[in-house]
Amino acid sequence: MDIDVKNLHPLEVRLLRHVSLNEEITAERIIDELDYKVGQCNQAFSWLSAKGYLVEQSRATRVLYELTELGKEQAEKGTPAQRIFTFIKAEGPHALPEIASALGLEKSEVGKAFGQLSKAQCASMNEENKAQALVDVLEGEFSLTASLLKKGLQESLEESNLSEDEKQAMAKIAKKRGAASSPFKIIEREDIVYTLTEEGALAKDAVLKANITGEELGSVTSEMLSSGSWKQGSFRPYGLNAPTSRLIPGRHNPYGNYLQWVKDKLCSLGFEEFDGPLVENEFWNGDALFMPQFHSARDIHDVYYVKDPVHCKEIEEPWLSQVAATHEDGWKTGSRGWRYSFDHEFTRRQVLRSQGTVLSAHQLSKAKIPGKYFGVARCFRYDQVDATHGADFYQTEGIVLGEDVNLKTLLGLLKMFAEEIAGAEEVKYVPGYFPFTEPSIEVHIKHPVLGWFELGGSGIFRPEVTKAMGIDVPVLAWGLGIDRMALMHLGLNDLRELFTPNIESVRTRRGN
Repeated sequence: MDIDVKNLHPLEVRLLRHVSLNEEITAERIIDELDYKVGQCNQAFSWLSAKGYLVEQSRATRVLYELTELGKEQAEKGTPAQRIFTFIKAEGPHALPEIASALGLEKSEVGKAFGQLSKAQCASMNEENKAQALVDVLEGEFSLTASLLKKGLQESLEESNLSEDEKQAMAKIAKKRGAASSPFKIIEREDIVYTLTEEGALAKDAVLKANITGEELGSVTSEMLSSGSWKQGSFRPYGLNAPTSRLIPGRHNPYGNYLQWVKDKLCSLGFEEFDGPLVENEFWNGDALFMPQFHSARDIHDVYYVKDPVHCKEIEEPWLSQVAATHEDGWKTGSRGWRYSFDHEFTRRQVLRSQGTVLSAHQLSKAKIPGKYFGVARCFRYDQVDATHGADFYQTEGIVLGEDVNLKTLLGLLKMFAEEIAGAEEVKYVPGYFPFTEPSIEVHIKHPVLGWFELGGSGIFRPEVTKAMGIDVPVLAWGLGIDRMALMHLGLNDLRELFTPNIESVRTRRGN
């Protein structure tokens, strides 16, 4: 067979010269022996396999566990459970808030860790409702966790090297997604073994016969010209018969076009656009929306907290006082409130915006009556990523204020979004629940491949939300997943395709 060795890339040439028939060829070996980078190694394997010079012999998946930043901290200081046990063992019984303050831990962390100690019968609450130790030392799963954390400081841990007890303990402290909140993250690696084919051996012989080393120069640089080093080098031949490069004209991202189209359409209907920062405080992200501070959706598993600075400087008045009073006893809204003591420290805690409705809360304090407002907001909320969910996503958020707006007005708006903006042919409305609207409605659309899924929520703001912000007329509100609307509009089957790194997909996808 004829082999055109002149068209082989230097990475391919060097690899061919280095290996022989019947040898096992792995990425680890080539990286070590030829000083290739991981990307260069994978590229060479891909090119040579496509030419039929290499063939895959085996493929095995390894599971590794690697410490996260949280894990490194716990390896140095101890897990919350270990720190709490050490504290109450040394200092005697203490209330959980006192322990949280003394150890610099979140109250939720202390509660969860104490629950683990209590379940293992290592600690309990005494008659004074203070945590006390029941054993002298922590053993079992606690000591296994400490041992795994110390081992993880030295190197990544391989699942096959762990005992069954260690595997069970690791399963509770390791995550594949959202690993930042766990001590360990799960990493899956594939070990692929290649061998040289008969054609590959012939290609190697042809390379040796042509005296091509892979070190040939491909271009002349200004440094080579100034130093004269090009005179001692040999050059790769130019392929005059090689096809010309593909010309790719620039174009807008189809999803970016879609977002702009939605904005233009709403502006043409008389809506005014609002916007806000990605980092918000708990006050605007939840408190101003009459979400109780103990609501499950405000747990750290749903909201991303900002590490530095932890708190904002201040909350605007009179909104803070009015919202706090509404939570505690209903203020002047006619409500009884949530009947708890409003936490002024918690409300200043900074988070990444978890819902677009935070923009509506801001707008209420300065809205005109009557008025129509909307925003397209990037939101962040921990979620398992799949075809219809993402850990960060766009919402189109809006409010309509006026004496004459009602539920029928809201249904008309939802119909417009579902049919005209999403392009859905089948739409249904179902009752929903949100702490800040009554009544509450969810709108669902049917995708030709994915079936029925929720487009978003809507409703009429409760007086506890509007009156605390100085509004005394009905306010319609909605927060819809614009990423999901784009699935229908752009003819896609997976949200991840909207943000694909595959540039070819972006170039060929139809837009507006």
